[in-house]
Amino acid sequence: MLPALALALLVAPAAVQAQDTVPDEPLRWRVGLGPQLVPSYPGASGVSLRPFIDVSRARGDDVFAFEAPDESAGFPVWNRGGFAVGPAIGFEGERSTGEIDVAVPEVGFTVEVGGFAQYQLLPALRLRGEVRKGLGGHKGWIANIGADYILRDGDKWLVAAGPRLTLTDRRYQRAYFGVTPDVATATGVAAYDPDGGVQAVGANIGVLRQLTPRWGVSGYAKYDRLIADAGRSPLVRDYGSRDQLSGGVALTYSFGGR
Repeated sequence: MLPALALALLVAPAAVQAQDTVPDEPLRWRVGLGPQLVPSYPGASGVSLRPFIDVSRARGDDVFAFEAPDESAGFPVWNRGGFAVGPAIGFEGERSTGEIDVAVPEVGFTVEVGGFAQYQLLPALRLRGEVRKGLGGHKGWIANIGADYILRDGDKWLVAAGPRLTLTDRRYQRAYFGVTPDVATATGVAAYDPDGGVQAVGANIGVLRQLTPRWGVSGYAKYDRLIADAGRSPLVRDYGSRDQLSGGVALTYSFGGR
């Protein structure tokens, strides 16, 4: 939780500086905090409890910009004609040796740093892609591609849903889904050397409802299906799950403005 909180404190002022074009209008903020359940590690059959944190801001009477609940933290540094690009940062929890019934190597906590590009194709349709590099932990590359169909009534309520595609490189897949010959000899699990490529396909849905001018609730549910080399891994087939479920709910508080 501490890295996420620190990131929120760092990103929010930077986003204001990068995006504000009408400095005379007062800022409004919306902060959300709650629990979420996510896969304990890629390919796990169980879930772990983690914080669900969101920080949004708008100027004057502008509505809060749409952000999918499963996208990485970041802010646009260039935004023109519906196109936006900027940095993205994500986190992946560790996989300890005790989380699988066989002695596989630990994968440490990973900070993923990269960038995103998105395009508002229609007022109700947004396309977004992210590419991030793992620093420590799995040390691999991961890319997320998605589309969201958005229905909203200003800041009163919002519903968004759309498909998701996850791609990872060989280093990432070997960290979570591979079985080296040494591990195979020691555990009896078949050796497995996955390649990079498509890792998962899925979908996400997010909702937000403003209950009062200050208080609201938000939540999301997401499903991913591991396919290709990731889905064929013996660690997934015998000790994990190809079906990856996550979801969360948060209480939001809005403040600032006139």
